[in-house]
Amino acid sequence: MDLLLLITIVIIITGFVVLVSMKKGMESKVAFIKANPEDEENTTKANSVIWWIVSATGWGIVSMILVVWCFNYYFG
Repeated sequence: MDLLLLITIVIIITGFVVLVSMKKGMESKVAFIKANPEDEENTTKANSVIWWIVSATGWGIVSMILVVWCFNYYFG
């Protein structure tokens, strides 16, 4: 198996597993923020949710780039 294909598969699977495993915790943090709008702990919870969204978006972009690169490498 080619190294590019192996890296692509590992990044996609690892990112998906991490994303799904952290989803429930992020949902509970958002629910806590909505339920307690004036709590001082909200900023740290909001920051962690924002960074989770940013990292999930980054993972998605990197995954799409790697898939396009693989198609271009093998079929281009």
